[in-house]
Amino acid sequence: MRQQVRIPLPNGSSLAATVALPEGSAPATGWPGAVVVHEIYGVEPDMLNVLDLFAGHGYAAVLPDLYSHGTRIGCLARAMQQFVTGKPGRPTADIDATRQWLADREDVDGSRLGVIGFCMGGGFALAYAASTPPGVRAASVNYGAIPRDQGELRAVCPVVGSYGGRDGGFRSHGTRLQEHMRALGIEHDVEIYPAAGHSFMTDGHHPIAKLALFPLRHGLVRPAADDAWRRTFDFFDKYVADQQ
Repeated sequence: MRQQVRIPLPNGSSLAATVALPEGSAPATGWPGAVVVHEIYGVEPDMLNVLDLFAGHGYAAVLPDLYSHGTRIGCLARAMQQFVTGKPGRPTADIDATRQWLADREDVDGSRLGVIGFCMGGGFALAYAASTPPGVRAASVNYGAIPRDQGELRAVCPVVGSYGGRDGGFRSHGTRLQEHMRALGIEHDVEIYPAAGHSFMTDGHHPIAKLALFPLRHGLVRPAADDAWRRTFDFFDKYVADQQ
């Protein structure tokens, strides 16, 4: 079941978020956890569905609304600044506050956490994981931006990633991620699906994006999505939940 929560921030304000928990009582050690970082569109139904997927797989999952403090335009501008420059900004601080909130829950094992993001959020999730936050054991980056300098990812945890071969904007980032992980010797599973485009893993209804972002070949591709989710949960079960 989803719940709306407020996550306290260091400056005294708070961040809106949605949390979903597995059914039943938490194990004595607590559930493993996942921080979900949304696409540029914000907290849309497809991102909330990701919470349900994680809860159904036995993870306590939380989705912060990165656009929920200040005006939406201002929040989007800050997010785009970090997206373009690759330098940590307000979104990174919000993701870290969300991780801390999740880790502090009595029903969550704060030493078994993962972070997953999509599109803009995929790049944010990867960059955040590379900052070695406590308890984060794996990152999932899906059609997100990858830095050119592999040194920025030197300290990242194991990474699972999925990209679309028809995604003219981010396909090369999938290849770059593969190359960086191999060169750095970091455990990874990165797949590029030839028949898929951008945002192929979630059933988002973004008609304007499908028209305006033609080079990205935007939209759900069920066979690729099913395989990408299988790989993602296999990876998280191994590295986050510690289920060999």
